[in-house]
Amino acid sequence: MNRTQEEILVKSFFEKRLQERVLYELASPKKRQDALSRLCHNYATTLRKQYLIEVPQANFNKEALANLLRKYGPIKQCYVISWDENIDGKEMSLSSALEHIVGLGMPSMVSCISGKLAYFESEQGFGPPPRYILNKGV
Repeated sequence: MNRTQEEILVKSFFEKRLQERVLYELASPKKRQDALSRLCHNYATTLRKQYLIEVPQANFNKEALANLLRKYGPIKQCYVISWDENIDGKEMSLSSALEHIVGLGMPSMVSCISGKLAYFESEQGFGPPPRYILNKGV
């Protein structure tokens, strides 16, 4: 886990009233799932709405999604916070992160440009899961 990356991601995109609690939960092995659970169905009250850009359904394939994210700027390595323990807290390429996350059905966030650009996929209910780009002025 990279606490610095997680702090930048949380302070950039999470509601201010929840930031300290989410950082505490992410830092605790016992509470980490609690932080991720906040990104299930109640993500609209957890993430800052002004930065959420819904991804059109036409861009739900991984390559189109990667191309869409790269339009915002060059993306080198990404940092991932995910329900999937195999990739949670890891740095990886954008294509590898999307390969694991798209269609997972559980919440994940990919920090593409630290503090400026992220990708978020929520929990899947019925139909495709909600997917968003979080853009803080790239």
